[in-house]
This record gives sequence, structure tokens and C-alpha cells, in this order.
Amino acid sequence: MLHKWLLGFCLVLIAGISMWAAALTQQQADSWRTQIKETLSVPDPLPPPAAEPHGSFEPEPGIVAERITYSTAYGQRVPAILYRPKSPRGKIPGIVVVNGHGGDKYIWYSFYAGVLYARAGAAVLTYDTLGEGERNIERKSFTRAHDATQSPDIARRLAGLMITDIMEGVSVLAARPEVDSHRIGAVAYSMGTFVLSLTGALDSRLAATVLGAGGSLDGPGGYWDQSHPMCQGIPYKSLSFLGDRAAVIYALRGEYGPTLTYNGLDDAIVKRDPRGPKIFFADLQHRTSELLGGSGHVFETGFEPDAGHRPWFVTKPAGLWLEQHLHFPNWTESSVRAMPVTHISEWAQANHVTIDKEYATEIREGGERALGEHVPALTRDQLSVFTPAQWEKQKNRMTYEAWLAAAQRSLGSTRVQTAPSRVTY
Repeated sequence: MLHKWLLGFCLVLIAGISMWAAALTQQQADSWRTQIKETLSVPDPLPPPAAEPHGSFEPEPGIVAERITYSTAYGQRVPAILYRPKSPRGKIPGIVVVNGHGGDKYIWYSFYAGVLYARAGAAVLTYDTLGEGERNIERKSFTRAHDATQSPDIARRLAGLMITDIMEGVSVLAARPEVDSHRIGAVAYSMGTFVLSLTGALDSRLAATVLGAGGSLDGPGGYWDQSHPMCQGIPYKSLSFLGDRAAVIYALRGEYGPTLTYNGLDDAIVKRDPRGPKIFFADLQHRTSELLGGSGHVFETGFEPDAGHRPWFVTKPAGLWLEQHLHFPNWTESSVRAMPVTHISEWAQANHVTIDKEYATEIREGGERALGEHVPALTRDQLSVFTPAQWEKQKNRMTYEAWLAAAQRSLGSTRVQTAPSRVTY
């Protein structure tokens, strides 16, 4: 009996020593953050956001949508819409919306989130991803233009620019007099979850992050190594110096604040692990916890049965979680629980909102039950920062092609290899 007790005690002691030995030190955390920034060419310090107004409109009574631009890396400007309550109640929280692959400020979930969380009393920043919307050479959306250039050096800089776009968006919100700089969060969908997971690990100002339809960072040769080379695969492979990349990224984020990952159990991205999504994420939580050594925030998870790839940050579970961490002036937990939901495919059809046919299915975005109701369908003219004539004068500070030329100059190279791609997710 004594022998068994001693054996058990030793096993517990060894486990404790193992966890202690694996715990992330502040020196190592700071070193890894520096390496990530250097690898992906994230500017440190950030350039001033230098936000400029370009008019505004009211999507519905009580909400103002400001058309703005702000600075990012390589001298680029980011066209964006900032939704806010017309009459803020004291200091309000802020949210940055990070698009999925091909998304921009025109896509349904972007303006839906803007109106929804402005109703809650928050300032919500939505913006064009590089190569989309007003950052596209033809002002088109859902082009995935950044996929065309196949270059590891450019891919790393592209990921760094996408991270910088978010961080500068945080700076824009933090500079607003009505925004509480300690209550700024960010939400992301699909590809955006990869970019936001890295941003959350680097930016201590983010009070809360939601990763919807993704966040399933895996090991060598997995989905995130193999998909979309320019914006995901090459950048993720370049972080191999982190070792257990997924756990380290989540641990770096956990030092700064909480994160929610939310996924459909039938989402092809998170079903790739043969153990299933719940066991995959539980194992990743355990490894993250070991690195954090009992301090910080281990990311939380949520799952939706019989559902696929969707922007979960506009749903009731995400709204409840954000209310818990950002404290919306116009919402309470009980009011959110009592709110109605909108079936997105029915809303889109009734309001003539376009959803790409690959995403409009019931298992995917079309089946979303989004929080709230009667969110207005906003037009492309409303959501454009510039008129066509104004855009012509500004485009060399915004488009993918202009950025690519600047990035190549920083590399001392003008060689470009193109390989058009149309890979979904």
C-alpha cells in the first residue's frame, strides 16, 4: 500500500515538474513575439494610424456609419467603415471585424456585425482586406487577388501586412474619444482566424478575441501549412521556430487576454483531425495550459452540431461571450438571451443580399442564425469610402498591386510569379 502511495506521489511530482519546466517564461515570450514580427515584417513601432474622415451615413436610426481611411504598413491606406451609436452611453467598447478569405467591408457578415454591435453600444470597425473591395485594382470583391503571387518572401510580408491592418484598426478605435481603450476586441472568420490568432499573440491591447470557423491551428503538414500558400501556408510554416506553433501562439495570446474559438462540428476545416474537433481542441487547450503554467487565459471553445463553415461571431453564443468580456452599454446577458435570431438565407433572399453560391448553402453561411433581426441590407454605394473619381486619385495608396510593388522594392526584387487560384474556405 505504501509502495503504491509513493509511486502515485512520484508520478504527481514528475507531472508537476514537467509542467513547471514547460511553462513559458516572460523572456521567451518576448523573444518569440520579436521573432514573429521580424519574420513577418510587422513594423515595430507601428506607424501612426492617421485616420481621415470621408463622410458618413445612418444605416438605421440611432446608428452612424463613418467612412474613413487609416494608415498601415508600406505607406498603404485602408478604406473602412466605422459603425457607432449616434448617442454613446459613456465610454463604449470597440470591435475590429476581420474578414474571411475574399471578404471585405461589403460582405454581408461585415455590415451585419457592424450594425448588430453598434446597436449593443460599441464602435465597430470593418475594412477591406488587401486585394478586395477598394483595395482591388478593379474595385471588385471576393477576388482573392492576393493568391496570385507565389513568393515566400512576399507571402510573409502579406501576412505581416494583414496583422498590421488589424493592429492599426485597434489604434484607430483606441484614439476615439468615446471608446474605452481597455475594452477593444476583435472577431474573425475563417482565414481571418489565422491572422487574428497571430495578432492576438502580439497585441496586448486586445481585451477579447473571437475566432469563428477556424482557430484549429495544427502541426506540420496539416491544414494551415497546406492551404492558401500566400495568406496562410507559407506564413505558418515560417513560424516553425516556435516548436509547437499552435500551443505557443495560444499561450502568447493567453498572456494578454481571453479568446473564444467557435466552430461547426461539420466544418471541413476542423474535422480533419481523426480524433474529432472536440478532442483536437481539448488537447490543444492542455498544451496551451502547460505553457501558461497556471497563469493567463487558456482559450475557450464552443461547438455547433450539424453546422459547417460560418461566421459565428454574429450568433448568440458569441454575443453572450463578448458581452461578458466587453460589457456592452445597451445589452445585458438576459437581454441577449431573449433576443430573436435571423435565418440568414431567408434574410438575404428577402433583402436582395448576395452571398456567394458556394457559401449560401444551409450547412454553411446560409444556415446561420444570426443574433438580432431587421438588420438593413446596405448597398455598395453606401459602403464605398470613395466615388469612382476619388478612388482613381487614391488607388495607388490602397490596391494590392501598389502594395506588391512596395513590398518588392523592400526586397530589392521585381520578379513576380503568378498562379491564379480559386480555393474556398
